[in-house]
Amino acid sequence: MKILIIRHADPYYPTDSLTEKGSREAKFLAEKLKNENITDIYVSPHGRAKLTAKPTADILGIEPVVLDWLREFPEMLGFEYNTDYFKEMKSPWNIPPKIWANDIDQYDINKWENSQLLDNSKVVAKYHEICEKFDELMAKFGYQKNGNYYDITTNNTEKTVALFCHSGLGTSLIAHALNMPLIAVWNTVFLPPSSVTTLYMEQHIKSEPIAHGILCGIGDTSHLYHNGEPVSCSGLHTKELK
Repeated sequence: MKILIIRHADPYYPTDSLTEKGSREAKFLAEKLKNENITDIYVSPHGRAKLTAKPTADILGIEPVVLDWLREFPEMLGFEYNTDYFKEMKSPWNIPPKIWANDIDQYDINKWENSQLLDNSKVVAKYHEICEKFDELMAKFGYQKNGNYYDITTNNTEKTVALFCHSGLGTSLIAHALNMPLIAVWNTVFLPPSSVTTLYMEQHIKSEPIAHGILCGIGDTSHLYHNGEPVSCSGLHTKELK
């Protein structure tokens, strides 16, 4: 089965909508996605995600299903740092490198959850909640979570599921599907607006009904390049992407 993790197009956050550029991105994205054999569309309840999904849903004639857990990862989860470098942290997926990069536990799948970095925050609990919801969706399509892989209960290789969501949420799904430590993924992976990340649930051995997440494309914005549309750096500290 193929899963498309799609970040919303260029946002206008004050009204939870899209900029004019974002509206163009969504149309270009739909032209790309119409050839992806999408069978199911799920969307975040946020307006910017719904508006991004609409052109694709209209072209394909698929009614999007709103899933509350696809909303952006909450910002206010107990992060406060009294340092000269950073006084207050609100977005847990946007932690300055001076704070997390030298914490070796953040690179360890077995230790990151217990790091002092996350003391008194609700990040781990929220992350597990999102992971459980994702696994419930996978089970619906015949992939039952079993430790660090998925048992295949129904063969749905012909299915392509599109998830229209957000940067922090999308990278959370990547970390979970690939069994990688969340903080390291959050702070080293950027999903540009309207980008498409492709994840396969791959069965390695035909005689064993077991699948594992395989990432074969991340943050693809080829639909923008094809139409001469610059890539937005919304959510990135740098001011320009080239």
